[in-house]
Amino acid sequence: MSEDMTFLPKKDLLSLEELDRLCSTFIRKGVKKLRLTGGEPLVRRDIMTLFKDLSRHLDSGELEELTLTTNGSQLARFAGDLARYGVKRINVSLDTLDAETFRTLTRRGDFAQVMAGLEAAKKAGIHVKINAVALRDINEHAIGDMLRWCGSEGFDLTLIETMPMGEMEFHRGEFYLPLSEVRSRLDQEFTLTDIPLRTGGPARYVSVEETGQKLGFITPLTHNFCEGCNRVRITCTGTLYMCLGQDDAADLREPLRASEGDDLLSQVIDEAIGRKPKGHDFVIDRENGGPAVTRHMSVTGG
Repeated sequence: MSEDMTFLPKKDLLSLEELDRLCSTFIRKGVKKLRLTGGEPLVRRDIMTLFKDLSRHLDSGELEELTLTTNGSQLARFAGDLARYGVKRINVSLDTLDAETFRTLTRRGDFAQVMAGLEAAKKAGIHVKINAVALRDINEHAIGDMLRWCGSEGFDLTLIETMPMGEMEFHRGEFYLPLSEVRSRLDQEFTLTDIPLRTGGPARYVSVEETGQKLGFITPLTHNFCEGCNRVRITCTGTLYMCLGQDDAADLREPLRASEGDDLLSQVIDEAIGRKPKGHDFVIDRENGGPAVTRHMSVTGG
């Protein structure tokens, strides 16, 4: 997120009931996995109501997985409810195990609070995967330690290259760290074996012999992963983005609110999905450090 984000008026946001209706329409079209993300989804008022309502699709078998990406700050409060409503695994965004660096990166985050949240998730029986953005000169020399810590906690780890999304206060090239470089370093410490696991998302996975866990690599810049991507993203305002790295979008809020039935909404969805691109255009502007996509990651979610 930028230092000076502009937040939307409440009337622009889809209600929890509208989000339920929208998700249910996608499920009827064959979507099998839903992930709630953000920003931080667990800070939304009454968000557990949405998890509870969507869990009926797990009970019916129409939905295979309901999951979450979170910064972990609210997990101590909600982990039990998430497990109760059928959430079996979550992604937690955590770029460092150093409390001071953590506070610098998050600007206001409480590292101890996140650690308590992770412990609560473990106790609730929720499998945790840590997502860490690899950043040159910030966490690059501690990635091995992060991998060992994840192994000791029973967590998987996915490393992510910094994505050129949204105007920032610094030159992006300063912190860009190719994961090919990271893997070369890790190969000197760990026994990494490529495995054929695919989740329909961008990560490519290896097994880590020393920890018994999986390690994922998300490489939007060094290795385009688009050929295996089957994901779309919907913002809290009902905007459907068919690709994280493209600006083409469809407004689902208008047809959602225009009719009590879902025929018009379904038609707009079908037309939009037909435009899903073959690939993204991520590239860091080496000259100016500008983004490939102007919207921030928090707008469409991780």
